[in-house]
Amino acid sequence: MVRVFKKQINREKLLDQGVSMLMAQGYHGTGLKEILDAVQIPKGSFYNYFGSKEVFCAEVVQHYIDPFIVQLQRHLQTPNVDGLSALKNYFNELIFELEANEFKGGCLLGNLMGELGDNSDICRAALQSAVNQYQDLIKEGLLKGQQEGLVRTDLSAGSMADLLVNTWQGVLLRMKIEKSVAPLQSCCDSLLDGYFKS
Repeated sequence: MVRVFKKQINREKLLDQGVSMLMAQGYHGTGLKEILDAVQIPKGSFYNYFGSKEVFCAEVVQHYIDPFIVQLQRHLQTPNVDGLSALKNYFNELIFELEANEFKGGCLLGNLMGELGDNSDICRAALQSAVNQYQDLIKEGLLKGQQEGLVRTDLSAGSMADLLVNTWQGVLLRMKIEKSVAPLQSCCDSLLDGYFKS
């Protein structure tokens, strides 16, 4: 029982370190030895936790998106808050966090999409799954907003969620080079306070 618990703790440490290093250095710039050294786990032990670096990266992707899913669900489930306001509150919280972090990192999903999207089937599938989970929740918020009469109904909630996710990924890249939340705020203002409103 103790060994199983320790293995789970070590696995979590590896995934946490993976998020941090892949965000900062990318997939190709991050070595397994570097990750293992950072969490003080012997090199030969890596394959007790993950089958390969690609499998590790795929699990890091899910580990990375899980807190964002929880955060977005929390906003969508806030009592007496309409769907559109819940989405605006969520994105405003993200903008605040990105500004507090001095615009570093951006989004691990977007970073890895550019680096691995067309040359690793395992990582591409993990990235697609993470994007779909995220987009489905945004769609849920927009559907709620449509039912409440706050979001336009001549477009599907799915197509608007797709547009928002794609635009958000683009403005995260602009944020990194401009060192400003202005692109992020413009995205939210243009879509959530403009184009999507009924």
